[in-house]
Amino acid sequence: MKKKTIRLIGVPMDLGQSRRGVDMGPSALRYAELATRLRKLGYEVEDIGNLEVQVRDTLPREGGLAFLPSVVQTCGLAYEQGRRAIAEGCIPIFIGGDHSIAAGTVGGVTHDGASGLLWIDAHGDFNTPESSPSGNIHGMPLAALLGRGAPELVNVGRPGPKLRPTEVVLFGVRDLDDQERVLLRASSVTIYTMRDIDERSIPAVLHEALGRLHHLPRLHVSLDMDCLDPWDAPGVGTPVPGGFTYREAHLIMELLHDSGKVGSLDVVEINPILDQKNHTANMAAELIASLLGKSIL
Repeated sequence: MKKKTIRLIGVPMDLGQSRRGVDMGPSALRYAELATRLRKLGYEVEDIGNLEVQVRDTLPREGGLAFLPSVVQTCGLAYEQGRRAIAEGCIPIFIGGDHSIAAGTVGGVTHDGASGLLWIDAHGDFNTPESSPSGNIHGMPLAALLGRGAPELVNVGRPGPKLRPTEVVLFGVRDLDDQERVLLRASSVTIYTMRDIDERSIPAVLHEALGRLHHLPRLHVSLDMDCLDPWDAPGVGTPVPGGFTYREAHLIMELLHDSGKVGSLDVVEINPILDQKNHTANMAAELIASLLGKSIL
């Protein structure tokens, strides 16, 4: 059986956070020969290049929510590319960029049909402009996808929420803001913290998470590379100690591949400025390959 075509979509956006550098993430992944790795697995790979992102230095100096119109503009482009890829029978892989791109990518891949969302991240990304201590938009996309926060972000692509809480699982979280914690507890989103995973093991928790999304025909994985421990992945936008090891992350990807449900993917928050010899991007490329079927035997 012929494998689906993978469509690589670069979204070099660093407007969602205050630390510079994640706009170079798409280049770092391409330099890590992501397309070559996937072709070796038997896929046809189309790389459509990068979506347009306004240059940060031409925008208001205060940053944060002042960048919202520009973030919304790029998320709208990502939405259309996600919608088009799914309609054309491709597997879209969005390579970021900061995690604010997901306000567009997830909306796009769910435009014509439901999909579960597995959000693998050290952070909840469930802030609103009112709850966020920093005002950084990359901490808000998951809330926006569920209809909370800035209307401009909520309404990217099509008006209103793009998902129901029962269609979302947050996996591996270990760093939440105070008000964000309150919002998540009230959200009905399924959340597995690092403590849950430590106590019960990755296979047990991930199989349960997939079971919660089993009623949905497809799965979108939104992979923030800061889910890994900084010792393993130093080149990320917002590093937090206590994350997954390299091997644990591979196990997650292998189990997701075994599910046969993954139809689209974000890989975000790679920051080459903070990296060592493109190590984190190479690791991300290997994880993507595992998710798409690379195995030991």
